Amino acid sequence: MIAFHNTLTSRQEPFAPLRPGEVGLYTCGPTVYDFPHIGNFRAYVFEDLLKRFLRASGFRVLHVMNITDVDDKTIRGAEAKGVPLDEYTAPYIEAFFEGIRALRIVPADHYPRATRFIPEMVEIIQGLLEKGYAYGKDGSVYFRIARFPEYGKLSKIRPEDLQATARVEARLEADEYEKDSPRDFALWKAAKPGEPAWDTAIGRGRPGWHIECSAMSTNLLGPAFDIHCGGVDNIFPHHENEIAQSEAFFGHPFVGTWLHCHHLIVDGEKMSKSKGNQYTLRDLVGGRGLDPAVLRYFLLSTHYRRVLNFTFEAIDQSASALRRLRDFVYELEHRSLPPGRTGEAEPIAAEAQAKFLEGLGDDLNVSAALTALFELVRAGHGLLMDEKLAADDAASLVASVYSMDEVLAVLPPRGEEPLPEDLRGKVEERERARKARDWPLADRLRRELLEAGVVLEDTKDGVRWKIRARTGSG
Repeated sequence: MIAFHNTLTSRQEPFAPLRPGEVGLYTCGPTVYDFPHIGNFRAYVFEDLLKRFLRASGFRVLHVMNITDVDDKTIRGAEAKGVPLDEYTAPYIEAFFEGIRALRIVPADHYPRATRFIPEMVEIIQGLLEKGYAYGKDGSVYFRIARFPEYGKLSKIRPEDLQATARVEARLEADEYEKDSPRDFALWKAAKPGEPAWDTAIGRGRPGWHIECSAMSTNLLGPAFDIHCGGVDNIFPHHENEIAQSEAFFGHPFVGTWLHCHHLIVDGEKMSKSKGNQYTLRDLVGGRGLDPAVLRYFLLSTHYRRVLNFTFEAIDQSASALRRLRDFVYELEHRSLPPGRTGEAEPIAAEAQAKFLEGLGDDLNVSAALTALFELVRAGHGLLMDEKLAADDAASLVASVYSMDEVLAVLPPRGEEPLPEDLRGKVEERERARKARDWPLADRLRRELLEAGVVLEDTKDGVRWKIRARTGSG
């Protein structure tokens, strides 16, 4: 059984999609006003773990991830640089996809951009106006919260308490327009000089942030779908407002299961540019040489509903765990073993895979899943040391590890790890030096390869090499 903690109901519930065997998944993507930081990717990796697990459990997943390319932040950034909105957001969109590729996140089926869905937003806003859930004022259109009695069911914030909560008031101030009640939120913002705007049936202007996601998700997944994900900071007001406007327009429940991941902090403190502790993927991978697989392992190894504390010590621990896993697979694939099988490995592999999926089925309990994986590693090592493995046994264990890695995605692809041409040349040069008995040169090349993360093993069958995970901690 698969069960998730549903933010909407505040309890763990069995998961049953609207259509058997199919899951409609919507995940909040980037607002492209800056380069994405590792806190953003914490959410994206969690969502990728969820998606991969659902696929491993036999579901077909239709995944939509939005790109917010028009909002107050992108507009201010474009104005400050004096460039068109598309030109301003382009490098940040590219950096987002660069990170998606580096962290081996399975691409979504659709990446809708808000600026491409203006007609769909206008259609919903028109419907809300006709039904009396929205009203126009000075060219803008607002959602009237008082007309939606269930407002607050996701965040557990009562409408009557909105103005009494300082944190809530601060967020409501983002809509700097006149409205009947400070609790109401903007669906459409009247055009302002210098801002991008669209001519529509409801006037010239631009969409509010919340209506963007309702239009994109329901257009691509249907008026009701299974899972909506995001960070805990999206619960209020963004996701609360999505529910209100979507259910008011369509007249039925919007999303069955809401999953929210907690914050990533750095050295126990909130991440911020002013503190100098906000890391982007480019900072860590390009600047410090951190192995993206190590970062991915770190990001997914803490349960998504717990705060994740980024430290370089934690990165070192993740690298160590990943090395142990890689070394185990390498040993099984390269150890000279007798042909056939002893029958010792299959029960271990089957039990590990069952516990792995069972753990993830318990609200993505990744700790239980990783425990199952490393129990297999421990047991497999024991069989190797006791000489109780034959070639087919080893193949079964490797296949089991890679089956679990279809969900984790932290190991290199099956087969020999490709070496860059310059490093491959050094391996070959060292072999020539050894044959010529030029030990100083051979030793120097070994050290250079080790510094580059390549470990050499000289065996009776020739040199073997493997890549060590890079921690980027110095």
